[in-house]
Amino acid sequence: MATLGDLKKIHKRVLVVDDDDAIRDVLCQYMKIIGLDAVCAASGEEGLKAFTKGHFDIVISDIKMANMDGLTLLNEIKQIDPDVLFILITGYPSVETVLEAMKKGAVDYLVKPFQFDEIKMKIERALVEKDMNSQLKSNRGMIWSLIISIPVWLVLGIILAKLLMR
Repeated sequence: MATLGDLKKIHKRVLVVDDDDAIRDVLCQYMKIIGLDAVCAASGEEGLKAFTKGHFDIVISDIKMANMDGLTLLNEIKQIDPDVLFILITGYPSVETVLEAMKKGAVDYLVKPFQFDEIKMKIERALVEKDMNSQLKSNRGMIWSLIISIPVWLVLGIILAKLLMR
């Protein structure tokens, strides 16, 4: 199974969106420490603008922000890139909010105050899951191409055998 160390070799970009300067700065610094390329945004609007300008593998966003909250940002970003990994941060966890976030496509959430090990684990798990899903899709494609090509080769073999028997 791949680890964050394995996945770091493939350049991963993270967008951190939080209106709290201290949390945003600490998260961005930590992303860089664990080997990820981090870009920071101070609002949902700024985060959406940054996302549309560049490719990101992961978005980590606070839920409660002025103007555009994290759930709205999640909706907007998922319309642009349905495969992006989105992790929400909340200081006010509720079952309804978490369920809504997961329905909209969030892969996980962090509850403030959070531990750095917890962040790393959630990012690692999300990246590994995404990697496994893409490998599974690739394998399914190969299986379908084999299933489709076997009858074609079988028919061609029968035709060739009949031509050679004449």
